[in-house]
Amino acid sequence: MSVGIVGAGAFGTALAITLGQEQSVVLWARDAEHVAEMQADRSNRRRLPGANFPANLSITAQLETVFACDIVLFAVPMQSLGAFVAGHDLSAMTAVACCKGIDLTTGTGPTHALSGADCAAVLTGPSFAADIAAGLPTALTLACRDEIRAETLQSQLSTSTLRLYRTTDVVGAELGGALKNIIAIGCGAVMGAGLGDSARAALLTRGFAEMQRVGAALGAQPETLMGLSGLGDLTLTCTSDKSRNYRLGLALGAGTEFDAATTVEGAATARALRGVAAKHDLDLPVCATIADLVDGIIDIQGAMARLLARPLKEE
Repeated sequence: MSVGIVGAGAFGTALAITLGQEQSVVLWARDAEHVAEMQADRSNRRRLPGANFPANLSITAQLETVFACDIVLFAVPMQSLGAFVAGHDLSAMTAVACCKGIDLTTGTGPTHALSGADCAAVLTGPSFAADIAAGLPTALTLACRDEIRAETLQSQLSTSTLRLYRTTDVVGAELGGALKNIIAIGCGAVMGAGLGDSARAALLTRGFAEMQRVGAALGAQPETLMGLSGLGDLTLTCTSDKSRNYRLGLALGAGTEFDAATTVEGAATARALRGVAAKHDLDLPVCATIADLVDGIIDIQGAMARLLARPLKEE
């Protein structure tokens, strides 16, 4: 059984390293020069320095080599996934999305872009690339609508340090992974502005309530959002500066510069959620305020004042 991974960013590389400890893995990168560097160094110095490649891991710039694998993991940014797979025949492929977010154009999650595949699944949950690559214990959610295929993928993609839990609730798993990034930006902004741990806890909790509200409207199972792909990922991302979403929030709260070249899925997801909320007539004050903060419509003090001025209500 072979695994192909599309995308040699930090997360794709980390998955390649941990899966490559126990089976054959092919990692694809678009840049031929980057491929040559990784082949020579047996590491990805650009995206995940300090993590060495196992012997079972090979690197290629030939997409057809990866697409010929038994399972193909797509570790490319959410907003690029649809355009990336367009024009490719996925009909014989077992495809697993490893990105988190809501597409700005379609308002859908990553498996929608892979809907032409023979089997489309999503791998999501609380994880940092450096931890996975270092062999630190990590648990993720594998979501696939086909229970039998979910069981097979769970077995094939679990390792001695990467434990997968399965679910058929693809919608819930995708929403948890997407929406927690929005809340992480807000929590980072709270801490960057020096508003305190209590304020962060309040925002995290009320943000989670909004995640549940969106999940109910879109047909997610409540227990999914209470699991790894929802509450678990939310907790991790909202409390660590290893998260790019949290770091963007820190910069927004502190009024400092943030590297515009860094992919921050939560920023695009916050914008995309506006359309989802309007379509389903959802009141999402926390997420809407964070979207305005990201777009510069409001600053952190204005965001705080807006949320604190809302009418008092039952929890």
